[in-house]
Amino acid sequence: MSRRTERINSQLRTEISKMIANEIKDPRISGIVSITRVDTTGDLSSATVYVSVYGTDLEKRNTIKALASATRFIQSELLRRLSIRRTPYLSFRLDESIEEANKIHALLDSLDIPPEEPQQEPSH
Repeated sequence: MSRRTERINSQLRTEISKMIANEIKDPRISGIVSITRVDTTGDLSSATVYVSVYGTDLEKRNTIKALASATRFIQSELLRRLSIRRTPYLSFRLDESIEEANKIHALLDSLDIPPEEPQQEPSH
């Protein structure tokens, strides 16, 4: 990935996060929503926006639907805010990696494994 693509991914992530927090007033967006990452194609024609939603399955689905219907607004705002000729086509995907990591962490914490005894080296 080029430096330019990385920079644009970072800018898109920041600006879309701001819009979700402050400007998009769709009631279907509920729970805690964060943009975990943005992956833009090499030619910058499209970008996949990964969204983490802390909430029920229904809240997650509704949030993704709301963001999809706000795509035109988001793209027009990005064009205005960023110094790029055209904005990539945006598609939103649910990112459940944080939730999966939390489940694994909780599972590991629930295991009752006694600590290992330190191994003593044989003396000569």
